Amino acid sequence: MSPSLSARTCPPPWGGETSAADAVAKVRGPFSPSRTRPAFILWWRGHPCRSGLARDPDRAPATAPIVREARRAVPGQPLLYAAGASLTELALAWLADPAIGPRVRLLWIGGPEHDGLAMPPPGPQAAEFNLATDPIAAQVIFNESDIEIWQVPRNVYRQMLLSKAELADLARKSPLGHHLAQQVALMEDKLASIPAFAAMPQTEAMILGDSPLVTLSALLSPVQPDTSSSTYRILPKPHLLADGRYRPNPGGRAMRVYTTIDARLTIADMIARFSAPPH
Repeated sequence: MSPSLSARTCPPPWGGETSAADAVAKVRGPFSPSRTRPAFILWWRGHPCRSGLARDPDRAPATAPIVREARRAVPGQPLLYAAGASLTELALAWLADPAIGPRVRLLWIGGPEHDGLAMPPPGPQAAEFNLATDPIAAQVIFNESDIEIWQVPRNVYRQMLLSKAELADLARKSPLGHHLAQQVALMEDKLASIPAFAAMPQTEAMILGDSPLVTLSALLSPVQPDTSSSTYRILPKPHLLADGRYRPNPGGRAMRVYTTIDARLTIADMIARFSAPPH
């Protein structure tokens, strides 16, 4: 563990002690209208990583299942770990058993723009949201682990736009679409109560930024399976600094950094599945 990781603590800038319970409730909520059930739900600890993890990593309910599933992976078929928020659980699992590193492929929605690939969004610059929820965990994965990374940085997940007219149409046709519309309205009200978001301009679209996790794991080409309709660059894994910026690391392990995601395929697939009659 690098000195920068062992000397810091990580206060949670977003969420709180009820984040885990809130997330589980949201996962369970949509399944009734679709008449399906999730295979299983794992709770996370409810707080981000602390210092000194290398010597005595905290355990979480998800640690043992992640390690178990990673150990079952075979060469050429790694465990796909799809992360749409912080990397807390994966960091804890790797610290508990670093041997799982080569058996895991991380699909991560998070991290800022890479120099030379994209510009940051307009306005005051802040740490990217998902990275900021647990920067120490992200540093563990980037700076210490040998886990394969497929990254969808902020400039790319911001491409996943759904118009409000499309959402309203979907809400009229589908119980899941209605549920999604309700959650979007609740999210907008919640963001309006946060000072940093209070002045958000009203537009006719919203970002479904976690949706590329489906694109990269399920919507693959049938011949020579890969994310053939999305584009990426192969870059050496940079060193992640405490403030969320990258420091070039020319000798770093190769990682995929996506530059575009097939938004048409991703959103059309979602709309079709939401609108299909329940089985």
